[in-house]
Amino acid sequence: MRHPRQDISTNSRLLRELKERGYSGGYTTVTDFLRDVRPPTRQGYEVRFETSPGEQAQVDFAQFHVVFTDEPMTPRIVWLFSMVLGHSRLIWARFVMHQNLPTVLRCHIAAFEAIGGAPREVLYDRMKTAVIGEGQTEGIIYNRALIDLARHYGFHPKACKAYRAKTKGKVERPFRYIREDFFLARSFRNLDDMNAQLRHWLDTVANPRKHATTQRVVNEAFAEERPYLRPLPLAPFKSVLKLERRVSREGMVSVGGNTYSVPDATRSRMVEVHSLADEVRIFENGTVIAAHPVLEGRRQRRVHPDHRRPIQPQHRPGTRQEPHVVKPAGDTVLQRSLAFYDAVGKVLAQENRP
Repeated sequence: MRHPRQDISTNSRLLRELKERGYSGGYTTVTDFLRDVRPPTRQGYEVRFETSPGEQAQVDFAQFHVVFTDEPMTPRIVWLFSMVLGHSRLIWARFVMHQNLPTVLRCHIAAFEAIGGAPREVLYDRMKTAVIGEGQTEGIIYNRALIDLARHYGFHPKACKAYRAKTKGKVERPFRYIREDFFLARSFRNLDDMNAQLRHWLDTVANPRKHATTQRVVNEAFAEERPYLRPLPLAPFKSVLKLERRVSREGMVSVGGNTYSVPDATRSRMVEVHSLADEVRIFENGTVIAAHPVLEGRRQRRVHPDHRRPIQPQHRPGTRQEPHVVKPAGDTVLQRSLAFYDAVGKVLAQENRP
């Protein structure tokens, strides 16, 4: 029979929702009821590996299917990037639209900034953005940009052994926890709203909870682990991915499923794009002509206001264009002929005659 601790996330969520509906009972009553109604499963035994404070974090992606209420007719696939500290079990996570390398780099940077440091080792599943392949002599071959990131923050990348999913159990189990306790039975307007709700859930439910395995409050364990993390570097990470892109007829350049504007004065049809972790820079003949913050999501457009000339009203041939006249401020005095004033004087003279 399944041990109730294995489903503590589901039990806790159910109790939370019942209390919102007026239930006044306790946690034990809920778990006793669930134990009776759940089907039995085979009980296995696993060896648990614990890590020292600041030693390791585990990183992976999980796929989620969602329909945003802002686009009710468009099903979406989003990816959850999750980083879990091995000792304290602190979770940092973010939903993204891509699994590409710039997204992976941005998520690492944001996670390290949020936790205030970097672990000595980061464990990866063999995702393509991290692991390129495996050589006969050199072993695991990591993405060059990931190596640059690791050197910048002072951590060592490590790939899981092939076909050994349990090696990264500390990040796999939180995916199930997030799916069952956070994702199910919720609605989201868009990706930003989804991440705002996720951050609130992490801050108020996931990280303040007592962890089922360690039997410690996650935030309290993290407070002890944080001093062991490597300090953040003073300079920002600026790894560059160089791309060549064609400028569209609308003066836009496509990068990562989104489009970015170039100035109207751009003459080249092909430009060089430098994709950084947080910025897209566009070059024409070696000169920077545009810089944009990276757009999350897909099919989004960003047009810098300085890149477009204001549209002037067109003058039709054969028509007289009236000049724009600026009238002076104040009262206007009407000018009349001298004969008018002579006639007024005569009338006034007759009215004053005795």
